[in-house]
Amino acid sequence: MEQNVGKADKITRAVVAVIFLILGYRLHWAFYALAGVMILVAFTGFCPIYSLFKMNTNKK
Repeated sequence: MEQNVGKADKITRAVVAVIFLILGYRLHWAFYALAGVMILVAFTGFCPIYSLFKMNTNKK
């Protein structure tokens, strides 16, 4: 699995994941699932949607 998510994208996803965790606590449990996906992508550096559209924000 080749990384296709860059550093700025990872940081953005981590911040959005924290926001989704807060929303999950306050509003609806589905935000927890979204936060989990965002955290997984931020830590692995691989986004399946990016690979589907052949996108790459990772500067090598």
